[in-house]
Amino acid sequence: MHASLTEHARCLYDDEYQDAPGCGGDHHEQYFVEELTFADADSIVAMLRDLSPRVVEGRLPVWVRNLAYRLAILQRPDDPVLMREAADSLYLHGPVWDDVAADLRRRADALDPAGAAVGSSG
Repeated sequence: MHASLTEHARCLYDDEYQDAPGCGGDHHEQYFVEELTFADADSIVAMLRDLSPRVVEGRLPVWVRNLAYRLAILQRPDDPVLMREAADSLYLHGPVWDDVAADLRRRADALDPAGAAVGSSG
């Protein structure tokens, strides 16, 4: 059993920044996706930031990152920092996702206009 969502992801996908723990657990992606699906936003954000501290790096598959950001934003619909992080991640995998990323950035800027000047470019 994994102690956290981050540990489970690290065991399954490895980690650029730390060695994966030798947990000996059953590493089926479907179990991780189930855990991710019902995880709270704090656990999801911690996993994203621990395993991909810089959006362009990390070994989480793109679809896992996209799903994780989507699930976290559903739980934190008024979090402009999280929306901007998700937008930055999506911009890396455009142009298919550029419209969604631009919408997230617009929503974040509407919630926090001051953060728009400080936020990342997209």
